Amino acid sequence: MAYLYIIRPVNLLLLGVVQILIKFVLFDAFKVEAVMNNTQFGLLVLATLAIAAGGNVINDIYDQEIDRINKPDKRIVGTKISEKTAYTFFILLNVIGVLCGFILANQLGKPGLAATFIVISALLYIYSSQLKAMLLVGNLLISVLVAFSLLVVLIFDFYPMASNGLSEEQRLVSKIVFDYALFAFIVNIIREIVKDLEDINGDKNGGINTLAIVLGRSRTSNLVFILGIGFALSIIAYVYVYLYDKKLMVFYFLFGIVAPLIYFCIRAWTSETAKDFGKLSNILKVVMFTGMCSMICYRFI
Repeated sequence: MAYLYIIRPVNLLLLGVVQILIKFVLFDAFKVEAVMNNTQFGLLVLATLAIAAGGNVINDIYDQEIDRINKPDKRIVGTKISEKTAYTFFILLNVIGVLCGFILANQLGKPGLAATFIVISALLYIYSSQLKAMLLVGNLLISVLVAFSLLVVLIFDFYPMASNGLSEEQRLVSKIVFDYALFAFIVNIIREIVKDLEDINGDKNGGINTLAIVLGRSRTSNLVFILGIGFALSIIAYVYVYLYDKKLMVFYFLFGIVAPLIYFCIRAWTSETAKDFGKLSNILKVVMFTGMCSMICYRFI
C-alpha cells in the first residue's frame, strides 16, 4: 500500500479520466479524425501516468524534512519506504514512461515526440530539487504541466497529420481542449497557493519561499478568496458568451462548477487552520473533476 499511496492514485486517476474524456467523449462528439488507435492511446496514458507518478515520488523524497512537520503521520519515504528504494521506484517509473513514449512516437512516425516525456520528467525533478523553493515559480510550473497533460492528447493525435492542415472540427476541438487546459491551470494554481497555506509551518522550516510565507497567512487567504471570486465570475462570463443557448451546459456549469467555487470562496473567507485549508484543497479537487466531466455534455448538445 505504501507504493500505491506515494504515487497519489486519486490524482493519477483524475489525470487518466481527463485524457479518456478528451479522446473518447470530446473527439467522438465532434466526429474528429485522430491518428492514435486505442492501443497507442493506452501507451500515451501509461506514459503520462508513469511520469506523473515519478514526479510524486521524487517530490516526497525531497520533502522528507518538511513532511516531518506538515504530515508526520502520513510520511512514506524514510518510514515505510527507504530513500534508496524510493529513488529506485522513481527511476523505474520514469523508464516506463519514457519507454512508452518512445514506442508511441516511433509508431506514429514522429520519433521526436518522445522528447516530450524526457523533458517533462526532467522538469518534475528540477521542480522538486530546486524550483519548488522559489516564490511562485514551482507553483506555475506544476500548473503548466497539469494543463499540458490535456494538450498532449492533441499533440499526439493531431500533430502527425498537421502537415496538411487541420479540419474545421479538429480546430474547434483544439480550441475547446485549450479552454479546458486553461481551466485546469487556474484551478491548480489556486490549489497550489492553498496547499502552501496548509503547509506553511513545514515550508518555513524547509526554506521554501511561498506566498503564504511572504504575505502571511491572513493576506494570502484573502488573495485566495479574491482569486476564487474572480474565477467564478470568469466562468459565468464564459458561459454567457459561448454557451448561453445550450441549456444543459449552462445548468451544468452553474451548478456543477460555479456553485462549488462559491462554496470554496465562502470557506476560504473563514479558513484559518491547516485543517481548514486541507478542506479547501479537496473542494478544488471536486471543482477540477466536475469541470472536466462537463465534456460529457457535448455528446448531448
